[in-house]
Amino acid sequence: MTSRERVTNALRFEEVDRIPIENFFGGELERRYPSDVALPPYRYPSGRSWGEGNRRGRSMDIWGCVWEAAEDSVCGEVRESPLQQDWSALKSFQPPWEILDGADLTAVNPFCAATNRFVIPMWETMPNPFERMQHLRGTEQLYMDLAYPEPEIYQLRDMVHDYFLKQMELWVRTDVDAVQVVDDWGSQNALLISPTLWRGFFKPLYKDYCDLAHAHGKYVLMHSDGSIREILPDLIEIGVNAINAQIFCMSIEELAENFAGKICFWGEIDRQRLLTYGTPAEVREAVRRVARAFFKSKRTGIVGQCFWGKGHREENYEAVYDEWSKM
Repeated sequence: MTSRERVTNALRFEEVDRIPIENFFGGELERRYPSDVALPPYRYPSGRSWGEGNRRGRSMDIWGCVWEAAEDSVCGEVRESPLQQDWSALKSFQPPWEILDGADLTAVNPFCAATNRFVIPMWETMPNPFERMQHLRGTEQLYMDLAYPEPEIYQLRDMVHDYFLKQMELWVRTDVDAVQVVDDWGSQNALLISPTLWRGFFKPLYKDYCDLAHAHGKYVLMHSDGSIREILPDLIEIGVNAINAQIFCMSIEELAENFAGKICFWGEIDRQRLLTYGTPAEVREAVRRVARAFFKSKRTGIVGQCFWGKGHREENYEAVYDEWSKM
């Protein structure tokens, strides 16, 4: 079974010869536990951005938001939002269409043809409407806008959405196997806004992304941190095929009882506590706990994965992938 077949079977809830994994750690860890998932090459122009993201200091992203990081290897915080002061700037503000106009995806299809791995684009190439609206408006101000909506908040949403639809259109016309949607919707214990507001204001956007992807034969993976149990039925309804979520913020067993076989769980292992403070033995038991919960009738519907973070212990990463390799 090839890597592409292995991941595809997991997404379809069909038998796999072993649990597919996503591993982009590089070095010896990736050599010992090679990833079944690959990222295609592409080139985007720099546009209006300057500085270097994820490095100490200030930088500007392609939308004109100024970030500041206090140390290397973290994204930092948005310090200057183009639309935060008032709505007057919205009249002249434009998304970074120049990025899409200058995007070079010519290497994507040859890459897909040359690999037997499951190919999915990087997060930065995919829609994140909620987070982008926060960056443009400021997080606190956006929450106020959502609570007391004026016409401009709908104009901002639609403008951001139009950009992301065009961006996704570029990718679904390539030979990648899947596309992603990336928005963090959960706090530690609940959704960041009411489920009713989420369903009315944001759910239609995600449905558009799923419909576009499925119309071109692509799977959809969504990443969302925090406790998002309340909207999992909605994500399944609109066609999200796999969810990369912090399942250790929720009840793993309850998730498995209600959603196994309906949506593929793409990782992960607890990075708030276990990967930093746990022992390899505790990490291995966490992997086995996920397996016990989800593998009821057959071994499928899971992609083994974990994230890197500052302070995480390398031996715990190895424990994650080694334990999944035994499943």
